Amino acid sequence: MITLETLRQIILALPETEETTSWDAPSFKVNKKAIIFWNPTHDCPVFKVPFEERDHLIEMDPDTFFTTGHHRPYPMVLARPDRVDIDWVRATIERTWRNQAKKATVKAWDAARAGA
Repeated sequence: MITLETLRQIILALPETEETTSWDAPSFKVNKKAIIFWNPTHDCPVFKVPFEERDHLIEMDPDTFFTTGHHRPYPMVLARPDRVDIDWVRATIERTWRNQAKKATVKAWDAARAGA
């Protein structure tokens, strides 16, 4: 089961991330760009993914992934916390972070991990 606390631990372990609030709900950013949101209405995470990936996820696993009328126009997918795979969550968060963080930050983080 993915909780907001689980997401918090995963995201805030990445350099230069911060917890903020968007639309009166918790969100996490890097470089002033949102990585992930928590949707209080559905009590679930909202991940940034390309439209094609979102549609594929929903088609392949509608018990886990879904969208709403509000989220449909955006490249985002909602995931049911009791069904979503933690490895998918980690990989998706890291991918989004890598795309939005400063290149120097990503390079330094990769170098530190390679040396560990």
